Amino acid sequence: MGKRPQGPLSPHPGTTDWDTLHQRLAAARTAVSQGMTPDVEREILRKRAQTLARQPDHGEDTGAALECLEFLLAYETYAIEIDWIAGACPLKDITSLPGTPAFVAGIINVRGRILSVIDIRTFFDLPAKGLTDLNKVIILQDGMMEFGILVDEIIGTRSIPLSDVLAPPAALTGIREEYLKGVTRERTAILDGKRLLNDRNLIIDDEMEA
Repeated sequence: MGKRPQGPLSPHPGTTDWDTLHQRLAAARTAVSQGMTPDVEREILRKRAQTLARQPDHGEDTGAALECLEFLLAYETYAIEIDWIAGACPLKDITSLPGTPAFVAGIINVRGRILSVIDIRTFFDLPAKGLTDLNKVIILQDGMMEFGILVDEIIGTRSIPLSDVLAPPAALTGIREEYLKGVTRERTAILDGKRLLNDRNLIIDDEMEA
């Protein structure tokens, strides 16, 4: 369940937008006073700044690695590329939405923006796990859509060499396969952030959200 973001659009990968970077840095400072996860926010911003500042070089393989944020879902390790992540925050003060699919956890207020939150475990039909203080919301954004996904615990950022990314196992079936970019040799499943953000099943009408 997503919505159009309020505020500046995220820069496209490979384009340096320093105004947006400064705004995100200011938002990270604000996050400290609002109980968010400043260490994760700072690391995400640092990784994004490195990606934005890296100018294309025809003599260099700019896609040698994926900069990702790793997290736990139902005791398994997953990752999403930093390019699609706007931030992360603790799960608190979530409001349920009647009449929505079971995978919609509800809506939260993040720095004055109302975002819907997807329980990705339910969406992927993973084993249920009770909520704890470790639960976090990872905010996905591509400049057109923005929503949060509920995860069990954030591990941290990681650079994953493309040479370590394998195709999903042939035996893997079900909804997860549609949203996977690949699996690492250590069995970390890399979710396709672009695919999630462009899935019409995850869009909620503004009227319902109001």
